[in-house]
Amino acid sequence: MPKKTKVLIVDDHRVVREGLSAILETKDDIQVVGEAKDGGEAVEQARLLLPDVILMDVSMPGMTGIEATRIIKREFPHIGVVALTMYEEQQYIFDLVRAGATGYLLKDCDSAQIIAAIRTIAKGESLIHPELLSNLVSESLITRRPDQWLCFQCHR
Repeated sequence: MPKKTKVLIVDDHRVVREGLSAILETKDDIQVVGEAKDGGEAVEQARLLLPDVILMDVSMPGMTGIEATRIIKREFPHIGVVALTMYEEQQYIFDLVRAGATGYLLKDCDSAQIIAAIRTIAKGESLIHPELLSNLVSESLITRRPDQWLCFQCHR
């Protein structure tokens, strides 16, 4: 039996956490190992559960997703962090990439895109929307070469 990708869901809205969990649990290769309602809980759960991938909301009360990502990636560089947010402003994206996020999705994406992102990040690859990628490259914020990032729409 192939290894399941362990996922931690972090969002301050319970309905979002429950909805994502329900969607992900339908996949044979993905296991939701925990949920957190803020950045502080995300750090605690990451330490306890050692997920492969974290779906991380950006804007939460207390510790933000950016701060939590920074701490988690410093302690566990192998954990993939996918920012899942409604914000498409470049500053949020820049801050998340600097913090170590390896993926960036908007909350208006569909469930198939979230599942594809989890699988991509679990393989050690990075994923970002192509429109955002060129801005990040021009700002020299990407630590990987542009050809090492997968295009969000075409996966190449």
